[in-house]
Amino acid sequence: MATAMALAGERRSVVVLEAESRLAAHQSGNNSGVIHAGLYYKPGSLKARNCVAGREAMYRFCAEHDIRAERCGKLVVATEERELPRLDELEHRGRANGLEGIERLGPEAIREREPYAAGVAGLWVPQTGIVDYGAVTRAMADVVRRSGGEIQTGARVHGCRPLPDGILLESARGETMCRVLVNCAGLQSDRVARRCGVDPRVSIVPFRGEYYALVPARRALVRNLIYPVPDPAFPFLGVHFTRTPAGTVEAGPNAVLALEREGYRAADVSLRDLADMARFPGFWRMCAQNWRTGLAEMYRSASASAFVQALRKLVPAVERADVRYLRAGVRAQAVAADGALLDDFHVVESPRAVHVLNAPSPAATASITIGRTIADAVRRQLDD
Repeated sequence: MATAMALAGERRSVVVLEAESRLAAHQSGNNSGVIHAGLYYKPGSLKARNCVAGREAMYRFCAEHDIRAERCGKLVVATEERELPRLDELEHRGRANGLEGIERLGPEAIREREPYAAGVAGLWVPQTGIVDYGAVTRAMADVVRRSGGEIQTGARVHGCRPLPDGILLESARGETMCRVLVNCAGLQSDRVARRCGVDPRVSIVPFRGEYYALVPARRALVRNLIYPVPDPAFPFLGVHFTRTPAGTVEAGPNAVLALEREGYRAADVSLRDLADMARFPGFWRMCAQNWRTGLAEMYRSASASAFVQALRKLVPAVERADVRYLRAGVRAQAVAADGALLDDFHVVESPRAVHVLNAPSPAATASITIGRTIADAVRRQLDD
């Protein structure tokens, strides 16, 4: 939607084909709702460049459109001595990415920020914030419509036919001819690319992320956001606590392999999606490389007590009775043929099309700047 907003603002003819009956039904509406500061990302990477600029663009957009966004800050906690070198690296990356006001904290300073948190050391990151990305998406859609753009819901694309002067899309709402296609299909992005005759060289593997919520009587355990030190081997940040703009406190998400691309429950299974995974050699290499972590995630998904045990590393006072299952989201994770989980944004251009094939966190934070970058690629194709 951010790309459509960038293009519609130039009075271009823009049509958005939304597969579902409502906006933000998948990743945009089922994430942690965090405006990331730019702490985690390798300096100079697409993630780092887009996050730092995108963060401020997101705060401005929310202010202009009366969307509640709080710059509340985040605490990253090292719970074991062996995590300290990784915490050092995070601090270095944050400063290299231009973050101001980062504070290194000891155990007592951690408790001053978050009285119930525990750790041997921590980082305070003041630029981090919270927002409802569903509300952001709907506000962007309003901008698109006011600028003359069209948004069709219930328009799942099932066919793409490249033609000399553009691409003909076949959807549940009929045919749409476009001079340039922007493929931001998330969990279906690799399939849309293949329908356009493009080999994406990656396959989307779905990872379900489950969220719990603290019961109202225990919300005081968390003031703002509490994160672990992430494992650098994975593009996931680990289960964490997030206070939402509504005042609730969410805990999660984990990252367990989903058996359906849009499977929000453990029981959801798609034979087509399973067959696609089984045919992709990179899937089996990914499993071989990460089977221990995969089993641990499956256990935490099956056992709420195990999930809570992971949370207790950050806030030891949390008990099983303090949380209730809330919801799940599904990440569209691009996996390469060698089994590697792509960590950075991955955009592929082909004649008359731009395909966004990997948009992991902080894609929501950076959506406005990413949208402008994709819009630049569209302009180049239109000008050729």
